[in-house]
Amino acid sequence: MTKHRRPQGFQRTDRIGDHIQRELASLIRFGMKDPRLGLVTIQQVKVARDLSWADVYFTLLGEGAEAGLEAEGVLSNAAGFLRSQLAKDLNTRTTPRLRFHYDKLPEEASRLSALIDQARAEDRDLIDDEDDPHSDGDPRP
Repeated sequence: MTKHRRPQGFQRTDRIGDHIQRELASLIRFGMKDPRLGLVTIQQVKVARDLSWADVYFTLLGEGAEAGLEAEGVLSNAAGFLRSQLAKDLNTRTTPRLRFHYDKLPEEASRLSALIDQARAEDRDLIDDEDDPHSDGDPRP
């Protein structure tokens, strides 16, 4: 007898997560009229193996952390509506409960990038000062 093995790589929960990501993006954009949401981008959806939960990570275009936390509350309150809309399209026995999380990673990445750029500029200034023979503070040539 041969044993059936699961294929390595892309699993069922990954496919379901991708499907939920696409559907939620559409539902939030066209199905919700809350002005507190702004431009929501669904970054990632992680689905539990038993399909009981789906953690939805999102960002807001051009908004800060405060607006993101407010949008997280709005989306959490609308989770039941969004789940019922997903159930109509999702071809599974159960529809995962949705947990929304504001993703701070893009903000942190841009902050770290700015710090790195600043450090490089300071290093460049120090190197330029060392190479300049008149850098001892004497204005005479």
